[in-house]
Amino acid sequence: MTEAELARHSEKMAKKKQAREKIMATKTDEKGLVIVHTGKGKGKSTAGFGMIFRHIAHAKPCAVVQFIKGAMLTGERELIERHFSDLCQFHTLGEGFTWETQDRARDIAMAQKAWEKAKELIRDERNSMVLLDEINIALRYDYIDVAEVVEFLSTEKPYMTHVVLTGRNAKEELIEIADLVTEMELVKHPFRSGIKAQIGVEF
Repeated sequence: MTEAELARHSEKMAKKKQAREKIMATKTDEKGLVIVHTGKGKGKSTAGFGMIFRHIAHAKPCAVVQFIKGAMLTGERELIERHFSDLCQFHTLGEGFTWETQDRARDIAMAQKAWEKAKELIRDERNSMVLLDEINIALRYDYIDVAEVVEFLSTEKPYMTHVVLTGRNAKEELIEIADLVTEMELVKHPFRSGIKAQIGVEF
């Protein structure tokens, strides 16, 4: 680049920096967020666990409730239970995907049990974040009443507690009250090419 081009670039970046700082100066509030990761694409639980590990890294107490994957041993569960159980409570209360159990009554009972544990953990203000992994699946099949979840998050969640809810097909009522919603879009997936779920990628 010529000196004139470099000068124009520097001037442009300086203006961007000034505009950014002006915007950031207005962002002064803090609150516990309701965060929803949904969509058909991969990465919903992964993103949720990423935030859990950030909390662990900052020595902030947190908790995980798994609504569906309880029967599956995952890398996240292994790492947290082996090394960070003092900072992160981990509860696996699901028994597998609905097509594996084939027992609606049992699925409902387990989902209800997981929701009761979730409420207990969220009410405990020592927990800075609670991840409700795959709760959206339980809500989709009406194992848990979405109105009850929305009411609880709106009225009982401590002000500074973050709650992350993952799973595809998030209900509109949940999206409506959430502070942050991300939809993972499926563009390409190895499963469609005959490649099975693999250690370190899917679990």
